Amino acid sequence: MSPSATDPPLPSLAFVRERALEATDVAFVITDAGDPVGPIVWANDAFERVTGYSLDDVAGRNPRLLAGPGTDPLARRRLRALVDAGRSGTVTLLNYRADGTTFWNQVSLSPMRDDAGRITHWVGVQVDVTAQITRQEAQLRQVEEERRARSGLSVLSELSDLVMDLDSQAGLRGIERLLERRVVEVARFLVIAPGQPRPGGGREDPVARLLDGLSGEPVTISASAPLAAGTASRWARDALRADEHATGALEERGSALVLPLMGRREPLGVLAVVLREDPAAGSVSEDGVSTLLRLTAHRVGVALDVMRLYAREHRLAETLQRAMLPEQAEIPDLDVWTYYAPSAEHAQVGGDWYDVLQIDDGLVGIVVGDVVGHDIEAAAVMGQLRSVVRSYAFERGSPGSVLERVDQLVEGMGMTRAASLVLGMLRATDSETSADDGSGRPGRSWRLEYSRAGHLPPVHVRDGVARELDSAAGPLIGFGPADRDSAVVTLDPGDLLIFFTDGLIERRRTPLRHGLDALLDASAQVRTRDAAGIGEEILSRVGSAREDDVAVVVVRVPDPEGDAVSAHRSPRRRRWLLPGEPASIGRARHALVRTAATWGIEDVSNAELVVSELVANSVLHGWGHITLRLLDTGEGMRIEVEDANPAPPVATDGHPGRVGGFGIQIVARLADWGWRPTPNGKLVWAKVRPGAPVLEPAGSPPDLDSLPDDTEP
Repeated sequence: MSPSATDPPLPSLAFVRERALEATDVAFVITDAGDPVGPIVWANDAFERVTGYSLDDVAGRNPRLLAGPGTDPLARRRLRALVDAGRSGTVTLLNYRADGTTFWNQVSLSPMRDDAGRITHWVGVQVDVTAQITRQEAQLRQVEEERRARSGLSVLSELSDLVMDLDSQAGLRGIERLLERRVVEVARFLVIAPGQPRPGGGREDPVARLLDGLSGEPVTISASAPLAAGTASRWARDALRADEHATGALEERGSALVLPLMGRREPLGVLAVVLREDPAAGSVSEDGVSTLLRLTAHRVGVALDVMRLYAREHRLAETLQRAMLPEQAEIPDLDVWTYYAPSAEHAQVGGDWYDVLQIDDGLVGIVVGDVVGHDIEAAAVMGQLRSVVRSYAFERGSPGSVLERVDQLVEGMGMTRAASLVLGMLRATDSETSADDGSGRPGRSWRLEYSRAGHLPPVHVRDGVARELDSAAGPLIGFGPADRDSAVVTLDPGDLLIFFTDGLIERRRTPLRHGLDALLDASAQVRTRDAAGIGEEILSRVGSAREDDVAVVVVRVPDPEGDAVSAHRSPRRRRWLLPGEPASIGRARHALVRTAATWGIEDVSNAELVVSELVANSVLHGWGHITLRLLDTGEGMRIEVEDANPAPPVATDGHPGRVGGFGIQIVARLADWGWRPTPNGKLVWAKVRPGAPVLEPAGSPPDLDSLPDDTEP
């Protein structure tokens, strides 16, 4: 439709552009590029709505009037750089309205050029993006909170792994390093050992209140406030100042936070930490730090308590178990060696046991058994069974009849653990050999009668042939009364018997049959002629990688004629477990003489005296059982005696007013000697010097002469 002559003229394009700029909701501002001040020469109505400034307010002024103390200088420099370069660009920065309120301003600059290409003006488009920025910041905060939460969970996961291995000071140090790496500046666990006195301070001392269980809330101690010596707060602060880093952090922060390590019944110590200057700067949120420290203190306290409870139970069970080990006397006319080793995996508590009974002259009982389980109950059941079997064996019945009576009594006692065992009765026959075996008695032949209750068969070795004694088998003890048979084997001089528990041959992922075949093969190859050497050789071949408790009894019938002429190979080490009683001195001397004969060592009179003095010293001053070890070093015999008394041996000039007290002096004159602590006490060693003269101290006879006659071999 064509415009008529009466229609008003159409507005010019310039007029339309001006009206559009004024009507738009987008703020526009134009500045004069030719003026060094860069003044505003025009702004639309939207500019006033966004900033609160009218054109009259801003005309002639630079747009930087919108900046304020919170405006990022870096963003302002980016705007300046665009102007200096004459380029278009967009920058978002915090600006201030006329009323002082802030808003996020997205500024887009564009240059206006004349026909010659010179910049005459700048156009600034300003958009209020506060809502978008606020949403982005909220999202970032949420992401950061989630990251910190995940980080806190990661710390807890690492903490759980470390708490599982909290069996030493190294475990606590690992948790301290974790906290210092992820949560706090300094962390120290201050644990009060069992029996250690607690720091004082009374009810006025906040740390003392934690240790006394009067409060469970974290407390703060000052880095500079005066604290009385001996108080719990002073104790905690001094512990934090144990190294340079902790001291510096404490002084810089001015205080430390202390949390209780709460066990089941009482606090076991405290966790003292120095917080970071800005806790939120770490990988865990400020609120998360407090929660995480509380959880850490709680978990460590419970873990320490459980560890101590377990250690107490272990010590009790081990004491009970070792107290019930038999106090084996020397068996005339037989060479007997016994060995017991608890499982390290099960904290040295188990139900394996052995017994060697001198029932009468010419009648010896051998028992090896295994109670199911590895705890204090297994050790207790073992002790009950040992007593029951021992009592019935002394009634001199057949092994089968003894086990039948054990079944009946166990059923009546209501024992909760099943057990396996083998009982052998060795009876001397009338035939004797005329030669001497070195023990002072002629050799004898023997007859073995045995019965098994679910136990592995003993091994019988004769002339290099090993076989299982697998007859007279019956169910486990504890499965109700059963008819029990007995089997009989005649033993000739030189014959060997090996009684053992399954820990000697049982291995994970290996059939038990393989282990038994290995034992038969090792037993057939043994050429050593003393029971102790036979046992050591079998252990080295079969039992070196044991995974369970092991009890072994080796019985050899001496062969006086054959032993005197036969060549032999022998391990150059021996060990015995002896009761802490005077009779063990004679047994130790007898063991040394027999071992020296096996090794071909002559003239061991000095070694006899040394072993007598060392064992006598353990009998008189040691605790519990005594371990005797003999080793051939190639340059002489080394004697080791271990007992449970950690106090070192002391050389004296005798006991005033009574006989004795020269034992260590005698050892020092005949041997090089020393001692070292062990996990369970101490070990005293002596290396006998070949050819050393036997010198008796003046004034008093040696300790050995003051012992009863029955201690001699």
